[in-house]
Amino acid sequence: QVHLVESGGGLVQAGGSLRLSCAASGSIATINRMAWYRQAPGKERELVASIESDDTANYADSVKGRFTISRISRDNTKKTVWLQMNSLRPEDTAVYYCNADRTIARASYWGQGTQVTVSS
Repeated sequence: QVHLVESGGGLVQAGGSLRLSCAASGSIATINRMAWYRQAPGKERELVASIESDDTANYADSVKGRFTISRISRDNTKKTVWLQMNSLRPEDTAVYYCNADRTIARASYWGQGTQVTVSS
């Protein structure tokens, strides 16, 4: 099992910045990939950014150049992934979810979500 706890959401004006954090605990040694998804009201959940165990990062076209995903692992007891969000736009408003995949267990885990609201 993997437990994910997100933090860092909030209300910000357009053009501002926020940094989301996701702390993973449990069976983290076999996490292959961590990612941030978001879901706006009335829309499907979409991938925002992902990072592999070799630090390869991928981004949705809508956030490229504005968002940065990064991670740290310490002694296989803690893994944290961050999402630095700059130049925020009202269309970035959504609930942001942290996700972790364990290929060996064919399992995917989700955090509880954190609200990001960007005012115009």
